Amino acid sequence: MSDVAGLHARLRADLLQWYDHNARALPWRVGPDARRRGERPDAYRVWLSEIMLQQTTTVHAAPYFERFTHRWPDVSALAQADDAEVMAAWAGLGYYARARNLLACARAVVRDHGGVFPDTEAGLKTLPGIGSYTAAAIAAIAFDRPANVVDGNVERVMARLHAHRSPLPAAKPELAALAALFVTPDRPGDWAQALMDLGAGVCRPRSPVCEACPLAFGCAARSEGQANRYPLKAPKKARPHRQGHVWVLHDSAGQVALVKRPARGLLGGMMGLPTSEWVQGQDEPALKAPAPVAADWQDAGSVEHVFTHFSLSLSVHVARGTGDFDWKPVDEARAALPSVFRKALERALASL
Repeated sequence: MSDVAGLHARLRADLLQWYDHNARALPWRVGPDARRRGERPDAYRVWLSEIMLQQTTTVHAAPYFERFTHRWPDVSALAQADDAEVMAAWAGLGYYARARNLLACARAVVRDHGGVFPDTEAGLKTLPGIGSYTAAAIAAIAFDRPANVVDGNVERVMARLHAHRSPLPAAKPELAALAALFVTPDRPGDWAQALMDLGAGVCRPRSPVCEACPLAFGCAARSEGQANRYPLKAPKKARPHRQGHVWVLHDSAGQVALVKRPARGLLGGMMGLPTSEWVQGQDEPALKAPAPVAADWQDAGSVEHVFTHFSLSLSVHVARGTGDFDWKPVDEARAALPSVFRKALERALASL
């Protein structure tokens, strides 16, 4: 065995031993002790957790996961769910296209695979909403396939372990190749989760706890005394800013007028408040868009929201009136709306 291969084997063994004693207890996880007793992960729960975790943290995702699995305990139950109910339950997890793909994937598993997830990366990638990373994660964690599971935590660990000097995002393929050197048929699911736990709790983005790291003896960044320097990152581009109008119409019964947004596009298929286009710069026609109905509209201030690819300012207008909308009591409206529209609703209600 070469010196490099020997180092990889030792690093791998030490991290798995650390994981055996330090694995996080997560609602979707079958921990190392349970796996040794023969308990196997449920592919449905692994898949659902991975989709949720793509845009949020484990702490934020956990209560959503618990509610989802209580309401839809298996893939067949989710496949039969009402689209609007799933969209409402997803509110707060970001990227509503993921919720639409969630339903499409569940229905494809039931329709095309008899309610059983494919057990290979190639098979999983044929399903809606499952890309290379998610397919690798499910294959490794649910089916113990030796897949290379590389998320942001793993990239950070690899960048520090090797003091890798190419900046992200261009370095992603190089860091994935470094991670692949550690993948073997021995405990691939535990290995993937061990790397994730190490990155989340020890090899953290800021203030890594190097003294508690089981890989410290082989970490090039620690040897340099510059763990915080890695991974190197290219300068961020400025986030574009958009603006627009949103109208909060309420009636004498205390209901709020909602509309269903188009199936495609940002917040597609979600319930929303009537809104203008969201434009970048000073597009006067869009910024002077007419209200959805004639009413005594009053200015209620503005709200700010940040999406992944742009920030948004919405001028909020409020009035009492009627019209051909989907009318909901305020509490139901709050539950149905994504966060940007909830902000506008709360702003309008505070002004009454």
